[in-house]
Amino acid sequence: MRFVMYIIWQCTWGFFQSLLGFVVFLMHRKNKHFWYHGAFVTVWNSKTSVSLGLFVFVTAEPFFAEKYKARISVKELSDQLLVHEYGHTVQSLILGPLYLLVIGIPSALWGFFGGRKRRDKQIPYSAFFTEKWANTLGEWVTGEKSIGDLVLE
Repeated sequence: MRFVMYIIWQCTWGFFQSLLGFVVFLMHRKNKHFWYHGAFVTVWNSKTSVSLGLFVFVTAEPFFAEKYKARISVKELSDQLLVHEYGHTVQSLILGPLYLLVIGIPSALWGFFGGRKRRDKQIPYSAFFTEKWANTLGEWVTGEKSIGDLVLE
């Protein structure tokens, strides 16, 4: 029942981001897909990951995996990244039509333009409120570990 409610809520309250996610999904319909706690996940060849309502797009191999390979496997890192991205879908459930303005745009800017600053000062990706909140929500809902305080370069 929770699964069905999740989908209905994402397709109504989270309509805008889910519609955008559906369009991106159609562009990558030949990729690998699976369900994760109600979200429809697509594994794509992009170096980044993104959540758009009901749809989550995760990288096949995180661009920051090389830095952490001595401590954590690529599989484990990918799983933690999925928990983080799932946290963004929960933000979509909470914020609905405000998600893209409050989370989506600021998160994209932090991801694309904050890299050099994060690398030079060794600032964790979760130092930005949208990302810390996504980690917290993803861990809370799934019971699994997210990327936490990793410094993503």
